[in-house]
Amino acid sequence: MRKAATICLLTTAAGLLSACGAGGSLFNRSRPDEFAVSRQAPLVVPPDFSLTPPNPGAPRPQDSDASKQAMDALFGGPAPRSAVEADVGSRAGTASPGIRSAVGDPQTNTVAKGAVTRDILSAPQGDGREAQASVPPK
Repeated sequence: MRKAATICLLTTAAGLLSACGAGGSLFNRSRPDEFAVSRQAPLVVPPDFSLTPPNPGAPRPQDSDASKQAMDALFGGPAPRSAVEADVGSRAGTASPGIRSAVGDPQTNTVAKGAVTRDILSAPQGDGREAQASVPPK
């Protein structure tokens, strides 16, 4: 029994060792060249940056107002009005030039908002520590 186990072990070891020797020796095999696997493309400057030469006599874009430049960057400048907006604007008409000075005129018509709005507007200024709430009886 011992002899059979030894023969079986030697046969298995010989088979495993023979599988390692089929490709040639361990240190002389050919390896891939890591620099030949992929090539790096050379750096190329694009031929056109879409730059146009400045027009003689035209205003420089840097000379415009900074707030206008910011508004144009945020909102894209004036947008065309839709048909609905144009119709509403034409029906509303134009405001009179002195509309702001005529607001405080005694002849100006106002809308009564009620007692609650009047109480809010006439409330004393402060942080509200002395404020009192009262509920009117029904």
